[in-house]
Order: sequence, then C-alpha cells, then structure tokens
Amino acid sequence: MSPPRLELRRISKQYPAVRANDGVNLLVQPGQIHAVLGENGAGKSTLMKIIYGAVRPDEGEILWNGQPVQIGSPARARELGISMVYQHFSLFDTLTAAENVWLGLDQSLSLAEVSARIREVSVEYGLEVDPLRPVHSLSVGERQRVEIVRALLTRPQLLILDEPTSVLTPQAVTKLFVTLRRLAAQGCAILYISHKLDEIRALCHHCTVLRGGRVTGEVDPTLESNASLSRLMIGAEPPQLMHRSASPGPVALQVRGLSLARTDPFGVDLEGIDLALRGGEILGIAGVSGNGQGALMAALSGEDRRAAPGSIRLFEQDIAQASPVHRRARGLHFVPEERLGRGAVPTLSLAHNTLLTRSELVGPAGWLRMAEVQRLATDLISRFKVKAGGPDAVARSLSGGNLQKFIVGREIDARPKLLIVSQPTWGVDVGAAAQIRGELLALRDAGCALLIVSEELDELFEICDRLVVMAQGRLSPSIATSQATVEQIGAWMSGLWDREARHA
Repeated sequence: MSPPRLELRRISKQYPAVRANDGVNLLVQPGQIHAVLGENGAGKSTLMKIIYGAVRPDEGEILWNGQPVQIGSPARARELGISMVYQHFSLFDTLTAAENVWLGLDQSLSLAEVSARIREVSVEYGLEVDPLRPVHSLSVGERQRVEIVRALLTRPQLLILDEPTSVLTPQAVTKLFVTLRRLAAQGCAILYISHKLDEIRALCHHCTVLRGGRVTGEVDPTLESNASLSRLMIGAEPPQLMHRSASPGPVALQVRGLSLARTDPFGVDLEGIDLALRGGEILGIAGVSGNGQGALMAALSGEDRRAAPGSIRLFEQDIAQASPVHRRARGLHFVPEERLGRGAVPTLSLAHNTLLTRSELVGPAGWLRMAEVQRLATDLISRFKVKAGGPDAVARSLSGGNLQKFIVGREIDARPKLLIVSQPTWGVDVGAAAQIRGELLALRDAGCALLIVSEELDELFEICDRLVVMAQGRLSPSIATSQATVEQIGAWMSGLWDREARHA
C-alpha cells in the first residue's frame, strides 16, 4: 500500500477575530478527488492556503507521501508537486497570460516555450487560453482558465481547486471534469472546493465537511443527496424560494441600438443591443464569459459613457452619457462581477466600503456620518449573515462568499428602482445563495426591475422571468423562462438564435 499523498494532523490557525482552523485532520490518497465542503467562512480557503504554503499554521503537522514536511512558501509547495487555483485570482493585470504562467514555472523554459505549452494544454483539455492576451483584457471566466492551465502545466501530484467552476459554462464544466478524472487516473490527488452540491456528488470520491473551522463529518458523496450534504454543511436544508406571479410595471430600462467599439484589441464590439426591462420583473443574461457582458455592464452602469444619446433610457430619461453617481441618484444600482477591486476596496473596512455607493451617508458639507456608516455596516452583517470581525474588518479579510453577501446586501438595502447584478452568487454557499436569490425575488415583488448576468444557468432558470443570451457582442431575442430549455439556451450561446428563427 502506498502512503497517503497528503495527511494533515491537528492543523490550527488563529486570526485576531476568528479561529479559522481548529484541530483539522485530513487524509488524501493518490488518484482521489476529495471534496472539502463547508459554508462561507468555515475555514476551507485558509486550510488550502496552509497546504499550499501561503499561510503558516499555528499548530499541527503536514505529511507529504508519508514524510513530515514544512511548507513555508508556494514555491516550496510547487517543488513538492502541489499546485493551487485560487478563488480570487493571483494574476498580474499588466502582464500577458503567458508571462503570468511563466512566473510560476521552471525558469529554464523560455517565454516562447511556455506560450507553446499553454496552447498545447489548452487544446488537450479544452480550456481556451490565448497566451498573448494581457490579463486586464480578460473576463473573469477567461482568467479562471489561465489559472487552471497554469496549474496543469506543472504536472502536479496534488491539485487544489478553490471554486473552479464558479464562472464556467456547463459545457466548460463538463470538459473540466473530463480533465480532472484523467488527472486522477494518472495518480494525481485533487482537493476540490465547491458549493455546487451536484458537482461534488458527480465528481468526487470522498468528502470532508468543515463547520466553524472543525471537521464535522466525512462521507462518500455519491451516496448522499443534495439535502443531506446541505444538512452536514449548514445544519439545515436551504430555504425554498417563494415565487409569486405579478404584473410587470412600467418600463424601467430601455436600450435601443446600442453599439460600441471595443476598448481593447481583445474585446468584442457591442452590436445593436436592444432590450427592455419593466419594474417587477427579472431579466437574465446568459452567455459564455467574454462575449461582451462586461462591455454592456460598463455602458449600463456608467463606467463607459460613450453610448449615443438616447440609446440608454432609465424611466424614459436619457442616461446614455450620465455618470454612475447621476444614475444611482435616479435609482440604478450595480453589483460588478469583480468583488475585490471594483465591488469593494480590499484595504478598507466594511464600514468605509459602504460609502462607495451610499452617498446618503455623506453630509452636505462633505462630512461623513460615521455613526450611520457603522450602523449600516453592522446591520448588513447581521441581515445577510456575513461572517466578519465586525464593521471595522477590512474587505480582504473576508472569505469570497461573505464579501459577496456584503456587497450584494449593500445594494439591495439601498432600495433601488433598477438593480443590475453580475454573478450574484459566485462562490457563495448553498444557504447564502438561497438567501441572496430570495432577496432578489423580494425586490422584484416590491416593484424593482432586475437585470441579472450569470453563467450559472440553474440560477437564471430559478429566479428569472425572461432570458436573453449574449454571444459575440450581440443579444438574442428574449424568451420566457417557462418556455426555454437548457439545450436551447446552450445552443443560443453559440449565436445560433438566427438559425433557429430562419427554420421556424
């Protein structure tokens, strides 16, 4: 019998406000796809960073192939054969994909050789990556692929994946699973973190459950149901969403003939975008990452103000060239897909991050109403069950899912008339995802218009009244969710709605 690939004994890590890991034991065998399951803030990411050498444990022992080891840095982890794909990407925006990958590899390889290997691995595993593209020009889904390809190039003995499918399409997820099963068959051990219970049941051989930093159970996920895994993870099944039929109100957002040239050579042009969204309804935008969703969100939020006059109207008023502040004053709020850097300032406290979009907290003379700022942050933490060390905790100290809950909650609490949300439940556990979706439905029922961009088709089908698809900078006709199928939306993602119309 070969020794376990990885064994953790009594691993603990204390931060000032929280004990992230508390005496964790974990055993991973060669060729095993091992899930680590837990709600946001359960200690999963901290544990993975300890294995990868990015965080040092306060107590405990790590055995690698049966031998005690000290993993003091990611470089040491890579020497041992450990690779990790973070949930929050570790890429330099100003460098190309190839240059980012090259930094983490054996420097005996030239940049040209690394570029060639990226292309080979991209083709082999069906993960499309252009090695020459600057990272700043990539969508979140495309950056995810760069991270995965970088990890695969090291030919790891242990691959750690933290929410690897959160921004991948169903087709890309299927390809990734083929890749992971092939790696496991070759003897690579895989630690897999995901909040998608269907994925864990379909892919993983074993599952360790964390709650509050402690191991609370180990199961064979193939023998479990989504409900039983949810109970292990959060102590209960996620609440059922309440759907109520309602008559749509007046048109809140009208986009007519919106066309914009790409702002970088690797983007896509927006071509003749038309859409209408009424109060009291949710319109979902599906599509493969990188097909113009980011450009459309920038135009709607006011980040990009090049739109032709009259092409974007909010409650019949032209806002095509209005600033984000002006749009918020008229009731339009926006949640970007990038949490750190755009949705929140990493080094600022949660309290100060409320000021990014809540101008009512600033007095007429520019003085901050700090008592109200603190009160709002405290209320958001309580209402949306954000695990944080209080309103003064800095944004980057939160887990990805908890920061997402705070940012979405900040905009929901503003009582918008139109809310645009990109990837609302990216990296959020099942209980929190159900809560966020429930809050979005409640907003709709209160008369708010919602535009949701998501690469999770299950999510769009669950909460949206109508669906459109974005492909190559164009928008499909809308279809009632009740009349759509996953297969049809998947075909439309390739831009095939015109063909369907011709054959109708």
